[in-house]
Amino acid sequence: MSIIRLETIINAPIERVFDLARSIDLHKISTEHTNEQAIAGKISGLINLNETVTWRAKHFGIYQNLTVEIFKYEKPFLFSDRMTKGIFSKMEHLHQFETSQSQTKMIDVFEFDAPFGLLGKIVEFLFLKKYMTNFLIIRNQTIKQIAESEDWKKILSVS
Repeated sequence: MSIIRLETIINAPIERVFDLARSIDLHKISTEHTNEQAIAGKISGLINLNETVTWRAKHFGIYQNLTVEIFKYEKPFLFSDRMTKGIFSKMEHLHQFETSQSQTKMIDVFEFDAPFGLLGKIVEFLFLKKYMTNFLIIRNQTIKQIAESEDWKKILSVS
């Protein structure tokens, strides 16, 4: 199992950052490079407890579908999603938020197991963990950029 832990400091209130992190519309913006689209379940707005979204995206030249469900939700401090259908053997993503003065610390703990047994473990070690880390960094930088500008109003007014 691989575990990725990231911390991003964002100069915005915790409630704004929490909502942007669960915005389907913002996620689409942050994943333009993979042509990611929400194709089933919650396909726009803010995802909530017990809701699912199915994403279709192109990774490594292959279109894949991944369905996740929000199974833990404590607004505005954390939410957690897990894969219910998709390529990984296991995938869970904890999104945690802490506040200090006018800043929010966004903490991601992303755990996953690659498929295909030993071959999957080798792929995970050689490049999949780095690929997923970069994917999450791009997402977090997009959240930070939007939260710290006036653009957050456009994203959250849609929700």
